[in-house]
Amino acid sequence: MTGVRLKHQQITEVLAKEIRSGHRAAGEQLPGEHTLAQRFGVSRTTVRAALAELNEAGLIATRTGKGSYVVFDDRPLDDRLGRARALTVQSLDTRVRTLAVEAVHDEELAAQLDLNKAMFIRVEQTRELVADGSVISYERSLLPPVPGVRELPEHGLGELTLTEVTRRAGLRPDHGEQRLAGRRIGALEAEVLRRAPGDWFLDTRRTSRSADGSFVEHVVSLLDPDHFEMSLEFG
Repeated sequence: MTGVRLKHQQITEVLAKEIRSGHRAAGEQLPGEHTLAQRFGVSRTTVRAALAELNEAGLIATRTGKGSYVVFDDRPLDDRLGRARALTVQSLDTRVRTLAVEAVHDEELAAQLDLNKAMFIRVEQTRELVADGSVISYERSLLPPVPGVRELPEHGLGELTLTEVTRRAGLRPDHGEQRLAGRRIGALEAEVLRRAPGDWFLDTRRTSRSADGSFVEHVVSLLDPDHFEMSLEFG
């Protein structure tokens, strides 16, 4: 026997359908609690319960004093973010700045990843807010020097994103490992991030491999916790 749905569950279902259908696009701000309460003929408390369920489902992100924003996007998320998704950044107007693209030799990393060759192509990038230029993340990606990637130090990324470059080169992540910790940034990192040494950032380190176990990418990211929240998908 199917139970009767509560009012907030009915609102959740309606709004979730609007979001998943694309009627409400990623980055769009939902109407305020008062407006939603009027629309559905319920109290603001009931609306808050519905918004909490949408947030828990990963469809929206709610920011105190700012409102709720759609974070669900039926397009694939950036594979380089891995299964631990940085939800908040997808609802912000941001741009990526490439700082360096170079070939590097790293015996220690090669040994850590159990690789025969210690040559990598390293891409360093920051992500900043368009509104005020604040840097909210710094990322170092190390890739195998396969065709389509080893030419990057000479030609650069051009108009392509790093995700597009790796896909064109046949580097498709299938599985891997990601670790997350919080730490205070050092002086050199603070300079890149335009912050003060000692500021607190999320430190993520992820290694991706293809279906056959071949190395795809090793990424070290520093994420501003004011703009990123990590959500682990499982099951």
